[in-house]
Amino acid sequence: MNNLLTDSFELPRRDSSRDADIEMGMHQADASDNLKDFLKKVDAIESIIAKLSNLLNKLQTANEESKAVTKASSMKAIKQRMEKDIDEVGKIARQAKTKVDELERDNLSNRQKPGCGKGSAVDRSREQTTGAVKKKLKERMDDFQTLREAIRQEYREVVERRVFTVTGNRPDEETIDDLIETGKSEQIFKDAIQHQGRGQICSFFDIHRYWTQLLKYRSDMML
Repeated sequence: MNNLLTDSFELPRRDSSRDADIEMGMHQADASDNLKDFLKKVDAIESIIAKLSNLLNKLQTANEESKAVTKASSMKAIKQRMEKDIDEVGKIARQAKTKVDELERDNLSNRQKPGCGKGSAVDRSREQTTGAVKKKLKERMDDFQTLREAIRQEYREVVERRVFTVTGNRPDEETIDDLIETGKSEQIFKDAIQHQGRGQICSFFDIHRYWTQLLKYRSDMML
């Protein structure tokens, strides 16, 4: 009788393996949706980096063009293009930095979600992808710094030649730096114009302040 009653009122046993599979499937679906939104944000940042790459190419081309220019009007047009592009780089760099910061904040808050804690598969994927996009952004800003240094070196050589043309003496490194930083080279160039024409003398001096501002954005990328 006891066995009969027990058999009559016994609750059905749960299939633990089946429940585990269902729960795992739910977590996988959540993880997929979680990463889908994350990757959309990453794609947006990479689109911004692509814009920076395009501007870098434009600045490199403009700098090469400036080396062959002899007319003041042509040099002025190139300078204006470079100023506009450098200004645009600054705006886009700020935008990229803001989005990367937002991505990192999202990564931290995402750890509060079920199955997404620190060290989880989702968390590792987000961290690795964020690190990769940060590295790509920093590398692009480093490219702008490399270009700036190349233009600066070219300009230093121009300053040295102009000073020699006007004074007959070769300036030392300290003198060249002082002429560039203080803007005193402008008068030297005015005197040199009478000897050799305007040419490339505007290729760095007139956009120096734009590059200086750009360095600030690059420093912000040193994360």
